[in-house]
Amino acid sequence: MSAATRSMSLSLGAALVAILVLAALAGPLIVRIDPNAIDLTQSLAAPSAAHPFGCDQLGRDVLARVLWGARLSLSLSIAVVVASAAVGTLIGVTAGLASERVDNLIMRGVDIVLAFPGILLAIALAAILGPGIRDLMIALVAMGWTSYARIVRGAVLTLREREYVIAARTLGARSPRLVLRHLLPGVAGPLAVQATFGIGGIIGAETALSFLGLGVMPPTPSWGNMLDAGRAFLLVAPHLTTAPGLAIGLSILGFNLMGDGIAQLIGIRN
Repeated sequence: MSAATRSMSLSLGAALVAILVLAALAGPLIVRIDPNAIDLTQSLAAPSAAHPFGCDQLGRDVLARVLWGARLSLSLSIAVVVASAAVGTLIGVTAGLASERVDNLIMRGVDIVLAFPGILLAIALAAILGPGIRDLMIALVAMGWTSYARIVRGAVLTLREREYVIAARTLGARSPRLVLRHLLPGVAGPLAVQATFGIGGIIGAETALSFLGLGVMPPTPSWGNMLDAGRAFLLVAPHLTTAPGLAIGLSILGFNLMGDGIAQLIGIRN
């Protein structure tokens, strides 16, 4: 990938992510409309000056609900990625520094989890735990930690043979210091790339689970349950699904482009 293409990918991705963050943080403060305020006189109202994205079947402002949905999707995705990265890093470091037998045991467990398609595993867990934001996060973390564990484990296996790590061990550095000072800095780049891609993936997974009724439940505005509510009116009020659909697509595209740009910038080939 040329430098110009790499720069364009990173710039466009960062711009889309910045718009999402701005919408999540400032949008609900600028558009001061209660996303759950019902006005049946505006049921399925088309986009207008008063309601730029129109209104849903209960007369609720779609723009306000999209903006509140952006706040929920972004905060939930970041929380899930942070938790997944923490769990995966802990398991990956443990496997990378352990004996061959323990390493094999841990990685076979990871392989068992990976044997199940991620979204199907999340659906199964969400169905068992029940709908709700907390249980949704648990299901998404259970789906997402394995990729971080594999990345960290592979990096640790390489880094532990480096001269500076061997020297630190020879000088008596204990495992916590060895991990924090010498191993984790070498894993930071790949983890940042995976986390950037991961946020986009979690947005998509959260949307799918909420669409199926296994995630965020109404009346809390979520892009997924907005799509679910709007599909019954697809022919008479397409704006109900167009607005959240565009928000989902542009958000995932932004994080994927930014992740690809960061990967190329630090020399990681996908």
